[in-house]
Amino acid sequence: MPATSSPAIEDYLKTVYAHTEWQPDPITPKALADKLGIAPSSVTEMVKKMAAQGLISHVPYGPLRLTDAGRVRALAVVRRHRLIETWLVSEMGYRWDEVHDEAEVLEHSLSDRLLEAIDDRLGRPTRDPHGDAIPGADGAVPSEPFLLLADAQPGHAGRVIRISDRDPEVLREVEGRGIRPGVEVTVTDAAAERVRVRVRVDGDDADLSGVVARAIWVTA
Repeated sequence: MPATSSPAIEDYLKTVYAHTEWQPDPITPKALADKLGIAPSSVTEMVKKMAAQGLISHVPYGPLRLTDAGRVRALAVVRRHRLIETWLVSEMGYRWDEVHDEAEVLEHSLSDRLLEAIDDRLGRPTRDPHGDAIPGADGAVPSEPFLLLADAQPGHAGRVIRISDRDPEVLREVEGRGIRPGVEVTVTDAAAERVRVRVRVDGDDADLSGVVARAIWVTA
């Protein structure tokens, strides 16, 4: 069956791709339902439809994986979303904690011509405001070895690669502490169970909660 496009399918593809972008475990149907905020039964029906179109590979009750064709489609959607976020921050005056929901809407309606114009206008950026890689038009994705800040040992020094945009409060908190993609941080102390991580940023110490430390990725 030839693949068709719809905002719903694009959201599924983007979510499945993003789940394994920063950790190795494939997504389960239940986790996908939770991330999309819909009933598991709805996920089951959509996954069957996408499998018939050759976009997703799965076995009943097993994890979901993108096929090669599904990955190509997912990367195109991710590229749109992240270029739009970058454009909104760089050109439209949005803060980095405001752009996710706006991009969710625009990514389904922007023409390829306008997207190319935005990419050119921005100078072909490789990462969005949160540090997430922007896939190239050819599907290439820039990457480098990384480590979750919550897993870093005291003494580890690294450059912030990415900060999750899932929680705007976290983005506002780390921004207030001078932490953004590209900033160098050094772990100076970590409490048991990583409920707190202390880092040095520009000569100042900052105590981060475990929740915040688990939203930040640094170079390994």
